[in-house]
Amino acid sequence: MTKALGALLCLKLASLAYAAESRPRGVSPEFAKYYKDPNTFSCISKPTVQIPFGRVNDDYCDCEDGSDEPGTSACAHLSSYSPQTPDNVNATLALPGFYCKNKGHIPSYVPFTSVNDGVCDYEVCCDGSEEWEGVGGVKCEDKCKDIGKEWKKHDEARHKSLTNASKKRKDMVAQAAKSRKEVEDRIQTLGTQIEGAEIKLKGLETELADVERQEKGKVVKSGSGKKGGKMSVLVDLAKDRMEELRENLIRVREERDSSRNRVQELEDILTTFKEDYNPNFNDEGVKRAVRAWEEYAAGDKGPVVEPARDRDLDEVTKSDKDNGLDWEEYEGEDESDTDVLYAFENYLPPTIRTWLDTRLRDLRVTLIESGILADTSSASATESKAVTDARNRFTTAEKDLTSQRKDLKSHTEDLDKDFGPDDVFRALKGTCISTDAGEYTYELCFMEKTTQKAKKGGAHTNMGNFVRIERIVVDEDLPANGKGLGSGERIAMKHEGGQHCWNGPNRSSTIVLACAEENEIWKIMEEEKCVYRLEVGTPAVCEVLGGGKKEGGRDEL
Repeated sequence: MTKALGALLCLKLASLAYAAESRPRGVSPEFAKYYKDPNTFSCISKPTVQIPFGRVNDDYCDCEDGSDEPGTSACAHLSSYSPQTPDNVNATLALPGFYCKNKGHIPSYVPFTSVNDGVCDYEVCCDGSEEWEGVGGVKCEDKCKDIGKEWKKHDEARHKSLTNASKKRKDMVAQAAKSRKEVEDRIQTLGTQIEGAEIKLKGLETELADVERQEKGKVVKSGSGKKGGKMSVLVDLAKDRMEELRENLIRVREERDSSRNRVQELEDILTTFKEDYNPNFNDEGVKRAVRAWEEYAAGDKGPVVEPARDRDLDEVTKSDKDNGLDWEEYEGEDESDTDVLYAFENYLPPTIRTWLDTRLRDLRVTLIESGILADTSSASATESKAVTDARNRFTTAEKDLTSQRKDLKSHTEDLDKDFGPDDVFRALKGTCISTDAGEYTYELCFMEKTTQKAKKGGAHTNMGNFVRIERIVVDEDLPANGKGLGSGERIAMKHEGGQHCWNGPNRSSTIVLACAEENEIWKIMEEEKCVYRLEVGTPAVCEVLGGGKKEGGRDEL
């Protein structure tokens, strides 16, 4: 049984070897099926066109798609790498190029324009098979063994680097999630703090208004320049205030009595009119007037005047000396504020002590607000300590609330910002990397800005501020060290609104990202005036290994 299996395996290997040998030069296993018939060949793109198999690779282009010349440059004029001429047929090559087996390394295709051109293209055809004709005596030896060995070493290093990069990305994602949670918690905390601060501010606003109103009703130093101690000044001010209040109270009382007398006189006239008018007199105006008077007379007449209150007012409007208060006894004395206030209160009628404490102060404030009395507090260059302290508390609380609201807005905008897949760039926010290029040092701060700095000093040039993340498609060869973009879709950061360029636009930059173990700037180009392109490596765009490899073994998002 074992011998039979061995024999079958040998036959299979022999068959494969024969198939490989039977393929025309330049044909890959992928296209071998089109070259199986040893007698006739059908053009790949147009099978109705058939030629004898002997005309395959005869250095003459018989098929419009060039499929009959897989191993020569006879149909190279159809290639996109060949300059077009008016006589050329606008056709598309059916084959990707001349197939190099590259045994010991990676098979690849060489453009037909490079076949037998006298140049050894070892970068893509390490076995030198594309120069099979030896044009100009050129002989390209097979270097696939050495190149493959070196590539394998680089490939192992790249895989190791990608493994480390993927681990770093995992850490970045975890860090980004933690940072996002901190922002969310901060937003929740700020919401609670702002609610409390708004309530506090409203209370302090009420407190300030109350203190200002109270202070308006207080006696303040007049600044008259009178000599004497603190108590003398207070006595002078108190005496002036009492006299002012008495005069205004007398005036208001006289106006009240005058108005009351006029109202009584008017009511008497209307009463007589009602009693004496002739109801049979057909005058609608008179009748309406009588009915209006009857409704008025039947209505509420307001509070009844109490003689006791008038007697109290009589007491108040007497002179201070008649009430037993002799100001001369207190002028010049150096007693305390408390003593003089108690002495002053002891000489007031007992029935109005409480009333005076509130009513007269409110009356003074009302008179000030009505423009009857001057606001002595506004005449002073400084406000009282009580008002200053209340105002300071209110202002401080107002500033704190404004700061908290600004902080909340900033955190909310940060939470809504696009930080890329898995929010990963949140972990890189503010991280800066730089590289030297010519006379300048270029610096990239992730999610912030790009800057150009002159090595010999001078001002920094802003090359653009971060505005958004987008995706672009690239198609580039990947260097052996892996520090390049390769082919496929890549994440890019757009930086706009940089420093204005003389006689040009504002500077802007496109940061194209590729997978790398470290954050580093690989290449800087000025694609057009003041429009820059940076190729940057970072672990932030590396996928977990095993998820579908891109060109050059690179794993990316």
